Amino acid sequence: MTRFVDRGAITAAYVGIGMSVTVAISFLLIIPIEPIVWLLTIPTGLLIGYYANQRSNRRAGPWSRILMNGIFAALITGLTAAVLLLGVKALFFYGDNGYRDASAGGPIACSSGPDCVYQRYLLVEDGARAAPLEAAGVTDAATFTAFYWSQQVTVAGLLVVVTTIGGLGGAALYGVFRPKPVTPATGGQETPAAV
Repeated sequence: MTRFVDRGAITAAYVGIGMSVTVAISFLLIIPIEPIVWLLTIPTGLLIGYYANQRSNRRAGPWSRILMNGIFAALITGLTAAVLLLGVKALFFYGDNGYRDASAGGPIACSSGPDCVYQRYLLVEDGARAAPLEAAGVTDAATFTAFYWSQQVTVAGLLVVVTTIGGLGGAALYGVFRPKPVTPATGGQETPAAV
């Protein structure tokens, strides 16, 4: 037991890091479907918040410790997911060289990186995105870069918050349904509660 969280919550945080890496690699790189990452955010938080206390074998003790275990593990899990999300976004944002299939019109004339991403956004739906971008103050690659990253940082922050709230929920569920403390049985022996 540490001052703020149990050792089991620290172990659960490492498990959460592994969960985040698995989800990020699966749904941001291998099969790039970012909405699945969002759909898995709450279940991931719930699971890791519950697991932090299960791993700590928290049968008794104050509710504050149970909730802190869940929040800690979920916060680390959410931070890992946010860092991975931003890393993958940076990889594709700064690595875009304007490639497009010949059937889609061939390569985009642009400078590698932010300019290509900006030009790609303008080309989608025959420039239908240009007006909303201009309304947001985006008129060139530099303003697009600032706008894009402010949006991505906001999304990453929400990912951390939602995962942490899920962890709080998982810890609360554990607190309600946790195994009961061991009770003394006849003959001076203790019988463990059902797990």
